[in-house]
Amino acid sequence: MVSATADIWAQYVATRAPELRERLILQYAPLVKYVVGRLAINLPNILDFEDVLSYGALGLIEAVERFDPTKGVKFETYAIARIRGSIIDALRALDRLPRSVRQKARQVEQAAAQLEADLGRPPTDEEVARHLGITLERYHEILVDASWVTVSLDNLLDSNENSEGYPAVEAPRPGDEPDITRELERKELVQALAQAVQQLPERERLVVSLYYKDEMTMKEISRIMDISESRVCQLHAKALSRLRLAMQRTLADYRP
Repeated sequence: MVSATADIWAQYVATRAPELRERLILQYAPLVKYVVGRLAINLPNILDFEDVLSYGALGLIEAVERFDPTKGVKFETYAIARIRGSIIDALRALDRLPRSVRQKARQVEQAAAQLEADLGRPPTDEEVARHLGITLERYHEILVDASWVTVSLDNLLDSNENSEGYPAVEAPRPGDEPDITRELERKELVQALAQAVQQLPERERLVVSLYYKDEMTMKEISRIMDISESRVCQLHAKALSRLRLAMQRTLADYRP
């Protein structure tokens, strides 16, 4: 099977035959559902599931057309990044997340950071909601609504100030020469991120571990933890919020 797939890729790269392109797209189509299942966002509140699949399919098609087997990267790795990027770009282009929601998300982050500093421990959901003067239900709604702004740990390392960007595998590089300084800084950031993950509350740390290390979907995690998928999204959003603040403090050390 591996040899047959390699032969198809070799033929497609050489000829760009449409029929070979279609065969590759069909062969790797399951990757689209896999990526959608792993997106830590509350999709039903943003877009229809089938529409999201179609955006992912566009990313898969682009991946097939642009993939270069000689680069030494597995197609699955490359395609997953393209599919996820295509979906996220489409969602952002729809402008379904108003500025007010982003502002509320930042207020939640700031409140959680302030309470943690005051209490000497991560605050509970009830404490953050009370500090903000909102109901617990509204607090959870804000978490879920803003959960797709940063949907991956990769974004914490490679995004711009607007939390946008592609994962490291797709990060543009000037030329083919490695940037040694950037690589060293990234290594330090990865270590800082790993330390920040270890400091997360137990349930948030478990969600992060199951999602990123074990590569489970939100549905699979909800079954293991015996909670709703919405609650898994909330825990994931809270974890990334804490990690984003931790990384902002770390990045500040790099500024002159």
